[in-house]
Amino acid sequence: MRWDAQRLDLDEPTTLPGLPDVRGLLRSVQVPEFPGLTFHEVRAKSALNAVPKDSAMPFGHTINPYRGCSHACVYCLGGDTNVLMADGRQVRIADLRVGDRIIGTEKRGNYRFYVETEVLAHWSTVKPAHRVTLADGTTLVASGDHRFLTGRGWKHVTGATSGADQRPHLTTNDTMLGFGKSAPTTPVCADYRTGYLSGMVRGDAHLEVYRYQRAGRVHGDQHRFRLALTDVEGLRRSQDHLAQAGVETDWFEFSPATERRRALSGIRTSSAAAVAAIVDLVAWPERPSAAWQRGFLAGVFDAEGSRSRHVLRITNTDPEILTRVRQCFATFGFGTVLEDRGRPNGLCDVRLRGGLREHLRFLHLVDPAIRRKCQVQGTAIKSDADLRVTSIADLGLEMPMFDITTGTGDFIANGVVSHNCFARGTHEWLELDSGADFDQQIVVKTNLVDVLRRELARPSWKREHVALGTNTDPYQRAEGRYQLMPGVIDALARSGTPFSVLTKGTLARRDVPRLAAASRDVPIGMGVSMAIWDDDLHHALEPGVPTPRARLELVRAITDAGLPCGVFLAPVLPGLTDSREHLAAAIGAIAAAGATGVTVVPLHLRPGAREWFTSWLAREHPGLVGRYKQLYGRGAYVPAEYRSWLAARVAPLLAAHGLDRASGGAARGIGADGTLGLPGDSAASFPAGSLPDRAPVTPVVHEEPEQLSLC
Repeated sequence: MRWDAQRLDLDEPTTLPGLPDVRGLLRSVQVPEFPGLTFHEVRAKSALNAVPKDSAMPFGHTINPYRGCSHACVYCLGGDTNVLMADGRQVRIADLRVGDRIIGTEKRGNYRFYVETEVLAHWSTVKPAHRVTLADGTTLVASGDHRFLTGRGWKHVTGATSGADQRPHLTTNDTMLGFGKSAPTTPVCADYRTGYLSGMVRGDAHLEVYRYQRAGRVHGDQHRFRLALTDVEGLRRSQDHLAQAGVETDWFEFSPATERRRALSGIRTSSAAAVAAIVDLVAWPERPSAAWQRGFLAGVFDAEGSRSRHVLRITNTDPEILTRVRQCFATFGFGTVLEDRGRPNGLCDVRLRGGLREHLRFLHLVDPAIRRKCQVQGTAIKSDADLRVTSIADLGLEMPMFDITTGTGDFIANGVVSHNCFARGTHEWLELDSGADFDQQIVVKTNLVDVLRRELARPSWKREHVALGTNTDPYQRAEGRYQLMPGVIDALARSGTPFSVLTKGTLARRDVPRLAAASRDVPIGMGVSMAIWDDDLHHALEPGVPTPRARLELVRAITDAGLPCGVFLAPVLPGLTDSREHLAAAIGAIAAAGATGVTVVPLHLRPGAREWFTSWLAREHPGLVGRYKQLYGRGAYVPAEYRSWLAARVAPLLAAHGLDRASGGAARGIGADGTLGLPGDSAASFPAGSLPDRAPVTPVVHEEPEQLSLC
């Protein structure tokens, strides 16, 4: 669609190569965060764009903060790269999800510190791979465009010192920043569980069999096991490990919280058989295995360990326990110091040497249960790890890679500081514009918010429904840099103007609290677009776009905040994603994410997209070429027979999940085959929740849709 809503409405014209007659140009910017893109910062004359009066759209105005859309992000890492989580654990980047709390960095004065941040977007692509090796043995597989923080600033993996490819890039003279190589966390086994119980019970439990005389009984043997902690994670793990060994315990509240002390919870048993079994479990083994020693260190650290003011220590009065602790540390190559506190009871500390580098290697190796002791937030990035770059090797192959967007713009990858993209790419392959300007020349209306406020304050403004995301995605990559949407949301809400947002950009999660607050002042509609449910097909056709699962997490975040959210399941690909199983899985997952409605859009092939898609189809699915020629031989849209068939297949699935509703008032323009049109059609239906007007309508599947450009 190229309506009046696509106009730039700028001031004086300025001619640029490849982008003629740009008005109000302030400057053109090329920044390392977005290689291959040029941002043209302009001053717009207007913010509200009128939709033609004869349009079937259920709104009269749109706002487009950006003109044009960037493609897939180029910053990518191999899926096995470990990312440091906020609780100190490491998780493969391929397994991260939107909303996960991880560690990024923040510069304060002359120093950079580890801070907690959030995963705002997560996606995958396929890129040529390079392996970077550091002197401490750390390896990282990344694309050539990925950047890491070195002592000389941010550096790309590859580049050149002159010519078109000139940019800062890694060499063997660079040293990265971070804590470096850590230890893998291995699966729990029986020996680990026994070792953990030995460390926990010997460190902090009451385990005793005692005797006193009772009238009328031969003996008064009493059996007692009790473990009380303020951190319930250690209790739960201990109770679980005991249960797996056949020992059942009762949970109880040991003491309530006071102004100075946290509450204590506990587990206990007074069974003679149970107590005897625990005594056997915690006996010192003659030849402790590595797994037992890892478990023992985790248990005694949970019971008697601490980590504060950059010191990790385990404290006890028992010389044998202290000796065992030091022996286990030595087994794994840790250096320790025994520090006597000079107390009458012989209290001593076993202090781990090596700073944060060794602290995290210890925590990842033994995996304690109590995570508050494992956090690094607030620690300065200083390390004695040898993080010199020793080699950068082109692996000569393309491989799946992953990236994330975070609140700090970076994260910790395999122990070093790694850059991320400001926002995920929005690679809307069905709406590719054949002109390079739409793909690579992004116009940014830098004064949009100020202009919008003036327009909304005019007495003539009728507070009509305003739509965002119907032409270009307001949460595309540029939004991560320019952050225009918060001001747009506030201006609309304060003026009493109802609005809707349509996006497939998971960066929208950043503004969910603001949108929820705005919904208390004006009606709001939220829509999320997703096309392909099959992971392999998604990687092939949308290599740079957040996965459908990441977008489902966005739907869940929106609905969890109390907002409605309709989903556009678009496009359905004949022969690839129109099976009953595929549609049932996709619609079921959408329903489980809390969506309030679904609109299903069959594929259409416009010039430009047609050539690209048919070439891909002939290469990857040659058996379907004939069918597509039959379906699309007369134009961009599937024939009425296919629409009717798809409608019959989808309708019961939508009804089964209560998703057979639409926004926008009464159904309009029902076709001869009983289907409703879709956004862009003369008979438009939007999924329930995607428009401010939440009046119920009964939708089915859908006339020849003019699919919305979500770039």
